[in-house]
Amino acid sequence: MSLQPESRTAKVGDGGGKRSIWVRSPLGRHKWHPQAVLEQLRCAREDLKVLIKEKNCNPILVRLAWHDAGTYNQNISGWPFAGGAIGTIRYHPQLSHESNAGLVNAIKLLDPIREKYPAVSNADLLQLAGATAIEMAGGPTLPMKYGRIDAPSEEFCAPDNVLPMANPPDPAAHLRGVFYRMGFTDNDIVALSGAHTLGRARPERSGFGKIHTPYTKDGPGAPGGQSWTKEWLKFDNGYYKEVRDKTDEHLLVLPTDAVLFQDEGFKVYAEKYAEDQDAFFRDYAEAHVKLSNLGCKFDPSQGIRLGDHPSQLSYRRTVKALTASLNRFAAVAARLPQHGQQYTSTFLWVFALIAMLAVVVKLLTWDELPLAKRVG
Repeated sequence: MSLQPESRTAKVGDGGGKRSIWVRSPLGRHKWHPQAVLEQLRCAREDLKVLIKEKNCNPILVRLAWHDAGTYNQNISGWPFAGGAIGTIRYHPQLSHESNAGLVNAIKLLDPIREKYPAVSNADLLQLAGATAIEMAGGPTLPMKYGRIDAPSEEFCAPDNVLPMANPPDPAAHLRGVFYRMGFTDNDIVALSGAHTLGRARPERSGFGKIHTPYTKDGPGAPGGQSWTKEWLKFDNGYYKEVRDKTDEHLLVLPTDAVLFQDEGFKVYAEKYAEDQDAFFRDYAEAHVKLSNLGCKFDPSQGIRLGDHPSQLSYRRTVKALTASLNRFAAVAARLPQHGQQYTSTFLWVFALIAMLAVVVKLLTWDELPLAKRVG
């Protein structure tokens, strides 16, 4: 089977009644061998590094990944009904939410990469982009896994008003309501808030922030907006220091920022992160990975890590199929008369031996195969 999909991804507009920026082939990504997915994920990451370096788009890619995953509701059971990092933000009904203003620009930035690597799901590309953006900004290395299956249609888009608001009546209660719904703790809330060390608020999108400040007037990237930190393309613990000290009128502090140092449950973590960047990085990495996996269904079920060796993926996939086949034969044998069971048992042993030899041969010859032959 060729690496190229039988029907290419169709790209449509984002305005009016248009339904989606990215519309997948009806076959989705299930036809791709995990090794093809792994290799395309690795290549996509390298292209993302080039994009981020050229466009200084770290903040908007992090926001895009967060806003896709942050729709999860642990009180709703079953995939893809509970929301989460399932790629639904690419659909117009969800992309048009007020909280997602401007994110169409991020999706358009990713569109050429999405077209180039059809084995990578939309949900995976969003989370890969966010993780790469953080790492390139000097943040922690995130132990991500991939293999997410996309939600099949806009029917599964998240409702509006499920993401954090900037100026709610009770900021502490609001943050807890949003994040507890996703299964997070107070520690997680404060750690994830630290992602505001990247980026700016734009009044034309959110209604908050200044048109520009001395730190944003001339760019880089698209100029304007008001940032939380002076170096708003650098991922560090500067957010906590600036929110705590409030000594620079040009920097943004929203009610949901200030409450991190006012609420007793949040304050202990915010003060720790202001003084200890290593602690912030450790806790942020753990919370970010948790966020990126919310509501996801993975194929293969254990996920794909960028450090996986091809033989690991092949072995796990083959053993899973072999086990399923043996279980089916055993179920048939159990229903046969006693003499039939004896013959079937002998057959099963022979079958198992042949299958295991096939696994060994496949593992020994895997790396010698051209990539197009590895797709199953």
